[in-house]
This record gives sequence, C-alpha cells and structure tokens, in this order.
Amino acid sequence: MLNRISRELTQRRDRPAARAMLFAAGLTEADLDRPQVGVVSSGYEGNPCNMHLNGLAAAVKESVQAAEMVGFVSNTIGVSDGISMGTAGMRYSLPSRDLIADSIETIASAQHYDGQL
Repeated sequence: MLNRISRELTQRRDRPAARAMLFAAGLTEADLDRPQVGVVSSGYEGNPCNMHLNGLAAAVKESVQAAEMVGFVSNTIGVSDGISMGTAGMRYSLPSRDLIADSIETIASAQHYDGQL
C-alpha cells in the first residue's frame, strides 16, 4: 500500500482537522486516496549553486503527480560557502547542514507521523 503513512491523516475520520487543512490546501477527496510525497528545495535566488532548485522541485512535483500521487513542495535554507567565505557568515556553513536536515525531518515527521518513529 503506497499511502501507508499518508492515510493516517487522509483516511481516518477521527482526524477532521487534518482533512480540513488538506482540503484547504487544494486537495480533493480523490487526492486523499493517493500517497503524499514531500519534495524539498533549498532554492535561493541569491546563490548560484541553489538558484535552479525551485524549478527542479516543480518538475519533480509534476512527475509525482503524473504518477498518480500528491506532491507537496517545502523549502529549507541554503548557505553558500563561496559567498560567505572569508566572512563571519562562514561560521554558519557547517551548522546549517544540521539545520537543513532537521527542518526536513521536522516537516516530514510532524505532517506524516504514523506512530512508528
């Protein structure tokens, strides 16, 4: 079953708030039967390494939807080592990697928790 995790929010009638929020986000009743796939982008127009990633995320979302699933794009930060090099901002480069991983894990866990973490 592809929507093993998604169904915790989409199929259970005892979670009306979750279902209402998904409808408000534009999902249909048919969408609630489909698995949900998170697509994460660290796109940032001020960083040449990351500036294309929002477009790539949109293309991935289209592919997910073409495969009869529901895609949700979420964003996270992206720090440029090249831009921050030699400045006090360079202190944030390595710690930002943990922050990026934590932000992705947080949205995935909070919105698709299945009781099995």
